[in-house]
Amino acid sequence: MSIATHNRLDAAKVTRLDAFEPIHPTAVIHPTARLGRKVTVGPFSLIGADVVIGDKTEIMNHVTLQGPTTIGRENRFFPYCSIGQDPQDKKFAGGTPSMLEIGDRNVFREFVTIHRGTPKGRGFTSVGHDNWIMAYCHIAHDCRVGNHTIFANGATLGGHVTVQDMVYLGGITAIHQYCEVGELVMTGGHTMIAQDVPPYVIAAGNRARLFGVNKIGMERNGVSEEELRNIQKAYRIFFRGKEPAKGALARLEKELAFSPVVKNFVEFIRQSERGICR
Repeated sequence: MSIATHNRLDAAKVTRLDAFEPIHPTAVIHPTARLGRKVTVGPFSLIGADVVIGDKTEIMNHVTLQGPTTIGRENRFFPYCSIGQDPQDKKFAGGTPSMLEIGDRNVFREFVTIHRGTPKGRGFTSVGHDNWIMAYCHIAHDCRVGNHTIFANGATLGGHVTVQDMVYLGGITAIHQYCEVGELVMTGGHTMIAQDVPPYVIAAGNRARLFGVNKIGMERNGVSEEELRNIQKAYRIFFRGKEPAKGALARLEKELAFSPVVKNFVEFIRQSERGICR
């Protein structure tokens, strides 16, 4: 058989992608799952019990969604995502409240895993809105992810981690259980975080160290020049000055009390339970 004839025969067997039904016939959907308007489910995907999916969400092929899980509008799940599975916690026995909540307009790339919460934690894991979660990322039980974050490939959150808004995690960043990462933080690739990272800084290394203010990230997100100067001054006073931490915080509250950005920076440090990366 000639190559031309072979290609012609194969083409006759191909089903056009635009001819697929919104719910592919090979998809498995539990009777208690609830799908909103214009939800699409690709081949060989599985939607389990107690999964609620908002309008216009796209579920590609070979995706697994388990419940109880609530998913908002216009999310995209790429192949081989596994979302809403039992937490990786030896103490979790099932039969107890354990949930996952996902907001709107998130993108979850290939092989992303997100687990539900545990009764001894918050009871649920949450992901906010407009996040971009790249391939092979993991969000463990009881984590809280804010809005407009970017997780590069392989970023991993241990249990009970909080990631605030507009954070960029570099590839293969790993965050230890119970740590918190403040808003507009950027991490380098292969970063290992074992203590809290205050807002507006750059962190990198194993274990993570701080490398100044995330100036470009702040500018891109509309932070004013004045506020940028304020946080740069606060960074110098707290991390590069000779005063003890308590005295440095008191000085910031006195000299830069007018700045919302510095106020957020100071409050984050004061409330830290694991200690701050230095």
